Amino acid sequence: MTRNRVKMAYIENETSRKTTFRKRKGGIMKKALELSTLCDVPIAVFVQSEYNSVPEVFPPSRQAMGNMLVKWEKLSLVEKTKKMMNQEQFIQQRITKATESCKKVAKENKELAMKEVMYDCLRGDNGPCNLDEDELRDLGGVIDQYIKGLNRRIQVLMKDHASSSTSVVPDAAAAAAVAMPTAEMGSSSNVKDFDLNQTQSE
Repeated sequence: MTRNRVKMAYIENETSRKTTFRKRKGGIMKKALELSTLCDVPIAVFVQSEYNSVPEVFPPSRQAMGNMLVKWEKLSLVEKTKKMMNQEQFIQQRITKATESCKKVAKENKELAMKEVMYDCLRGDNGPCNLDEDELRDLGGVIDQYIKGLNRRIQVLMKDHASSSTSVVPDAAAAAAVAMPTAEMGSSSNVKDFDLNQTQSE
């Protein structure tokens, strides 16, 4: 059973808000301990709320927390704030990412639709005359991509064929020279007949 997605908004009900705070705070402290133990990285968590009079910190050691605060204070203002963002900046970042993702999906869907139109035209089920100007432009772009891909593939095959031809021809010539020795042409007195009976008697 899937859990309902939590709405990122302020919880009006005080009881629910307090319960959520305790659960999420415990989860943050647990994750901080796991990350510090498994990856051996310095982590400092400071939680102060209306529900507790004393702030809760991680690590619980005063000395460890003090060392990390000293390192933090030594950093420049640029290093401290280069990865920080407020709520407005965070929401704007999410909107930008979602917009880019939607554009990417829309582009992929359009390319798939144009591929289907191209296949229909090749099969004769549809014709370019049934397409409007924008669809014809998109279809032309898809066809150009296919043609460029085919040309690149043809060039690769031609290069492979040329390299294989240059490497095979010398080897074949050398093999023919070894397998078929040459004989000098002379008078018939220089040619000795091969007598099988004489060879067997010897």
